[in-house]
Amino acid sequence: MTPRKLSSQLSRPALLALVATVLLSGCSALSVLSGATTPLNAFDLSAPANPPVARSSSSRQIVVELPTAPGALNTDRILIRPHPLQAAYLPDGQWAEETPTMVQTLLVRTLEDSNAFRYVGRRPLGASGDYALVTDLTDFQAEAGSAGNSATIRLRLTARLVREDDAAILASRSFTASAEVASTETLALVEGFNLANQSLLADISTWVLGTLNISVTR
Repeated sequence: MTPRKLSSQLSRPALLALVATVLLSGCSALSVLSGATTPLNAFDLSAPANPPVARSSSSRQIVVELPTAPGALNTDRILIRPHPLQAAYLPDGQWAEETPTMVQTLLVRTLEDSNAFRYVGRRPLGASGDYALVTDLTDFQAEAGSAGNSATIRLRLTARLVREDDAAILASRSFTASAEVASTETLALVEGFNLANQSLLADISTWVLGTLNISVTR
């Protein structure tokens, strides 16, 4: 997917100053960057509009486990890195769910939309499902550009497809996606996250179906 240019305000110097405030004061990033009593706008991401679709459905079921993630991503805050070694959160926005839960929800929705499985869920219908999708989320952030008025959205997820009856790993692969955003305004960044995430989800769904030899219509 060609990165999409999007348009604004939270400059790199401002982000660096906020991080410095956190370090010097010992206060949490959450309280400094958002204000303890300031309500934040909540944002959600969407599943791909045109996911890979199976030519026919099957009786198989797949369980999408909650992704593991480092501490900086185990939150509903939107992560932005002013510097590779610094982590901060957007001051006026948050995800509607904690990041790992949101990604799990979107993976379930994307695989459901493929019409390849009788059941897709967070837990098996019975004692176990036929397959489990086990994932590690390592990157899900905006990275401020050197000029301070742009950003790169960077996502990385490692997936393993496991057969439940014998715990055999059928396949493993790392997926990445990115989008260039010509603004550091919160809404522009969220739109960039949505573009990159839709690409990531489509790639993962195509890989799952291909690993299970499920033919798709496109």
